[in-house]
Amino acid sequence: MVDATVTVVDRGSVRSDVNYIIEGFSVGTATEPNPDTVMGDGAVYNLVIDHPEATILWDTGSHPEAGEGHWPSALYDAFEHYDADEHPLPDALAAVGYAVSDIDAVIQTHLHIDHAGGLHHFDGTDVPIYVHEAELKHAYYSANTDAGDDAYVAADFDHDLNWAVINRDRTELFADLELLHLPGHTPGLLGVKLDLDGFGTAILAGDEVFTRANYDGEQPMGGPMLWSKRDWFDSLQFLKDLARRTDAAVFCGHDSDDVDRLRDELP
Repeated sequence: MVDATVTVVDRGSVRSDVNYIIEGFSVGTATEPNPDTVMGDGAVYNLVIDHPEATILWDTGSHPEAGEGHWPSALYDAFEHYDADEHPLPDALAAVGYAVSDIDAVIQTHLHIDHAGGLHHFDGTDVPIYVHEAELKHAYYSANTDAGDDAYVAADFDHDLNWAVINRDRTELFADLELLHLPGHTPGLLGVKLDLDGFGTAILAGDEVFTRANYDGEQPMGGPMLWSKRDWFDSLQFLKDLARRTDAAVFCGHDSDDVDRLRDELP
C-alpha cells in the first residue's frame, strides 16, 4: 500500500440523452409508442494523485471552448458541456491547491473530447503523457479520416507532447499504481488500480463504466458509445473479477455519486 492522496478536480458536467449512457433506457412500446426523452447530467472530473514518486494528473478534461466551436456542433448538441468555460484546467487545479507546473505525469485514460481537452497545457514540456498504443492510433485515425469515432478532435491531442505509450494489458507505472487496459468504450481505454494506505484498493474504471447502472447492472452504454460491445463486456468481467479478488472499491467515469465517494472516502 502506498501513502498517497487523491484529490477530485471539478471540470463541470455534460448533459445528454440517457439512452447514450444506458442502452434501451427509454424504449417505445405498443401502448407508449413515443416515450419522453430523458436527459441526464454526468460529472466531468479529473484527479490529482499525489504519489511519493510523482504528482499525477488523471485525465485533462474538456477544452474550455467546447461550446464555442472547438467541439463539432453536432457533438456539442448531443453532449452539451454547458459549463466547460467555467472550469479550465489551470483554474480547476488552483481551486484544489495545485498548478499545471506541479504535474509530473499525466495518465490519459483515452482521447475523447471530454477527456483530452487540456493536453495543450503540456505542449512542449517533458511531462510524460501515458496513453495506450491502441488509443493513440485510433484517435489519429478517427480524427483524420471519415472512419473511426467522431468523438476525437485532433486539436485536443495533436501537440508536441511527450507521449509515453503503453502496450500491455497491465502495467505497474509507479509503486502500487497499475494501469489496466479496458477496451470496449474505445480500443485503448486505461483504468487505474491504486492500493492506498489507510483505504485499500481503489479502481478508477473511467469510461469503461459511465454510471453505476453500467457496472452494477451490467447494462451497456448505447451503441454509439461502444467501439466494441464484446470487448466492453469482457473488460467488465475482468474488472469485476479483479475487484472481487482484491476487495476493491470501483469508481465510475461520470457518476456524480461516485465523485462524492472519491471526495469523502479516499485519502
